[in-house]
Amino acid sequence: MKKAELVVIPIPGVGHLTSTLEVSKLLTSRSDRLSVTVLVMKPPTDQKAVPESSDPRIRLIECRREEPPQDGNSTAVSPRLALFEFIDSHRAHMREILQEIRTSETADLAGIVIDMFCTSTIDLADEFGVPSYLYYTSGAAMLGLVFHLQSLRDDFGVDVTEFKDSNEELAVSTYMNPFPARVLPSGVFNKEGCDVFLNQGRRYRETKGLIINTFQELEFHAIQALLNDGKIPPVYPIGPILKLGNISDHNPESDMILKWLDLQPDSSVVFLCFGSMGTFSEEQVQQIAYALEKAGCRFLWSLRKAKTDFLELPEDYENLEEVLPEGFLQRTADVGRVIGWAPQVAILSHTAVGGFVSHCGWNSTLESIWCGVPLATWPLYAEQQTNSFLLVKDLGLAVEIKMDYRREFEIEPTEIVSADVIADGIKKLMDPGNGIREKMKEVKEKSKLALGEGGSSSAYLKSFLDNVIDSIP
Repeated sequence: MKKAELVVIPIPGVGHLTSTLEVSKLLTSRSDRLSVTVLVMKPPTDQKAVPESSDPRIRLIECRREEPPQDGNSTAVSPRLALFEFIDSHRAHMREILQEIRTSETADLAGIVIDMFCTSTIDLADEFGVPSYLYYTSGAAMLGLVFHLQSLRDDFGVDVTEFKDSNEELAVSTYMNPFPARVLPSGVFNKEGCDVFLNQGRRYRETKGLIINTFQELEFHAIQALLNDGKIPPVYPIGPILKLGNISDHNPESDMILKWLDLQPDSSVVFLCFGSMGTFSEEQVQQIAYALEKAGCRFLWSLRKAKTDFLELPEDYENLEEVLPEGFLQRTADVGRVIGWAPQVAILSHTAVGGFVSHCGWNSTLESIWCGVPLATWPLYAEQQTNSFLLVKDLGLAVEIKMDYRREFEIEPTEIVSADVIADGIKKLMDPGNGIREKMKEVKEKSKLALGEGGSSSAYLKSFLDNVIDSIP
């Protein structure tokens, strides 16, 4: 039987590429007939080589960018549109690769799996007469919110940007509770950003299937709402898709962190980490430090400094004493550690960790669930406020520190969350009687069962693969 080949297109960035590779491994592990080609778009600032795959049925190809003509008449593109222009500049080479696969005698071109921001490549799938599928790297509830807002604009003429600073509550089918406009993603409050965001949602409807990085037992209500929608493509929740790696394989710095955790009692340490782009002003850093002293519990705090260019990844502080309150490190030496980069999964997997103060990025959320660690939510940007709402209000797996806090990269936040508010959230998180820890343990077990033989995610994955094979032109 002739082999089938899926082409997968992630957006540039290590997080999305890593997640895409994990999906590709999952697909090839469940189908002997399937192979995957991942098209890698390297951002101009990233000089790292394209990674290699140890799976012979997964190949990674670096896409060439077509440089725009330098005629002196080109206009500057806004940051919100720059990513989409960058993606489109690779389409000519993508077309060449697809043509090469199409004319291959060894495999049929089975379709294209696109990242949530790569919707313009749906046109390439249509051009080659093959199905396109969406890989949605956030949760089912958030996907439902995208469809809801897009329908409000396109079907009912609602100006979604007017929700900014309102006390409006929305009836979104994928959330059990009324959804407050104050925790909508910041992008929808700006006209250009809103159009970009909702136009993506409109194009999601053109695909032949929606692969979501979630699992039925976590987002049962949201997934059922999507399945019952009737106006969207079939839904395939096949998560949690995580790159767990070998948590015992560490460098000397992470070994020191884990050795310190080995000395702490079970579930006694609160871990604070805000993702690959999570940074705060010096004033806010000081309030977090005061809060940790007020809360009085053991802590491990990943603290990083923003670079002047908001598109660059943060870096470790050279001298922590310059940003922390005077004497803080000495006063807390027996109960806490302030570190830079953190081996997050290894830390969350450690029995000493009893709570996670998080920005609520979806990958971090799934890692916390996989490890069974309850959360205190402090979202910063993108869809993190919506994830916070889901975790606190709908799922009961987290406590709130500041659900509507926003740390957009273009501007410094005007709001400072006080030490009292932060300390109160940490105390609630670490309270053994709050009931959240037991709920999280239950969901942890369900996350593993979902991926196992006969689990819900495995069943959806089989259904998706059957759809792919049956749809080969």
